[in-house]
Amino acid sequence: MKKTFNYILLTGCLLALGACEQALEVTPKSEFSPGNVLTSESGIKSLLFSAYAQEQTQSNSRYVINDSEVCTDMGFNTGGAENGQLITIINFTWDPSLGTFNDDMWGPNYRSIRDANGVIENIANVNTTEANKKLYKAEARALRAQAYANLYSFFGPVPLRMSTTQPGQLARATDAEMLNFIETELTQAIPDLPDPGKEEAYGRLNKGNATGILAKFFLNTKQWQKAADAAKAVIDLNYYSLNPNYVNLFRIENEGSSNREMLLALQCRTEDPFGNWYQAGALPPSYKSSPQFPNYVYKSTMSNFATQYRLRTAFTSSFAPNDKRLQLICTSYVNSSDQTVDLSTGDNARSFKYWDNNTVGNNSGTDVPVIRYADILLTRAEALNELNGPTTEAFTLINQVRTRAGIANLTAGDTPTREAFRTAIFKERGWEFYSEGKRREDLIRQGTFISLAQARGVTNAKPERVLFPIPQVEIDANKLCVQNPGY
Repeated sequence: MKKTFNYILLTGCLLALGACEQALEVTPKSEFSPGNVLTSESGIKSLLFSAYAQEQTQSNSRYVINDSEVCTDMGFNTGGAENGQLITIINFTWDPSLGTFNDDMWGPNYRSIRDANGVIENIANVNTTEANKKLYKAEARALRAQAYANLYSFFGPVPLRMSTTQPGQLARATDAEMLNFIETELTQAIPDLPDPGKEEAYGRLNKGNATGILAKFFLNTKQWQKAADAAKAVIDLNYYSLNPNYVNLFRIENEGSSNREMLLALQCRTEDPFGNWYQAGALPPSYKSSPQFPNYVYKSTMSNFATQYRLRTAFTSSFAPNDKRLQLICTSYVNSSDQTVDLSTGDNARSFKYWDNNTVGNNSGTDVPVIRYADILLTRAEALNELNGPTTEAFTLINQVRTRAGIANLTAGDTPTREAFRTAIFKERGWEFYSEGKRREDLIRQGTFISLAQARGVTNAKPERVLFPIPQVEIDANKLCVQNPGY
């Protein structure tokens, strides 16, 4: 089943796009009308898979990762045309016209919401079994909730489009409405989803990954008890586990349903539109090989971007020397002139998490994790600490992750207070999830996103920049949508 779902997604997306184009030209009695195509099982599944496609490939991996890391203490970027956009994120000088806000955050999520709404509205009239109707509706509701959770993380409350018939002019929801909607959609959808491993194809939603989405939503909105409970519900499924080898966790040969650590991933292939472009930007100039990665084979057919995706030295220096997670950070390489180049200083180390020996041009086939089981363990540990301080269970959870990394267990002597454990778990999350696009939300939750930027000398890091601006194209199109403060 490895990556077969991407083919399904592409087919569904093309069918849905075809339907949208035809709808402008044909009468309602055509084969593309809601009274026809959306009453057939194949038609409704095409629309559902289009909703999946927007979430699975909502933006190329380099934006999923970089937009949430170069504005933090973890990531950095120099060079190339792409730096023109990323430098504004590094320096907190972004404005509502910056393309990535619409192209990689707002647009894909709302397209997924649009398609999910179409499924929900038409499912009752589809010619299929009642069990399938419940399943497709549950998937659509969970996808819609996931998209809104993404939007909330970037922009705060946004217009709640719950129907394809709502007017284009729509005000933003209140914070309470937004939180309630996402929670309700997920909690009501999860019972009708299959158990993990029982879904029709890898990548479709099940009780495990949907509950993982819910757990992370509760965590990022500081609903500690609910976050702890949702994470425990995932753990209690007794389906997921840590991959014993951190390095192998990201290898392309270990992808798919057999990898029990991956609850949800952005699935990638070595051709557009599903390629992972991150490694092409992480390669240092004139890269030939590295003694750190003897099994990684660079080929002249692989791209090496002018732009450089880098890791900050203060971050890479914070690892324990024996931490196995360092094994995927390149600090030295041999260039095409056979010169050895040191990358260990100057914010110049590179993440090699997504290397694929079969990369074609820009496109690696290495999947990008969205939710891993390690994240579920650390979610519950963090929530328990916020509720009751560093409990025995919280130490047990974080130490499962540390044991795999080959570093010493955390003890009550190391972190005796809630504040000390909080600091420790945020460090742990950085070491565990670098190059996975989680750092911005983690620092916002910790309350240090702005202060750490200010400490780096980013003078434009104002408190209101904890949220990105609503894209200007949306403000222009929807006069009832009010811009975030400070923009």
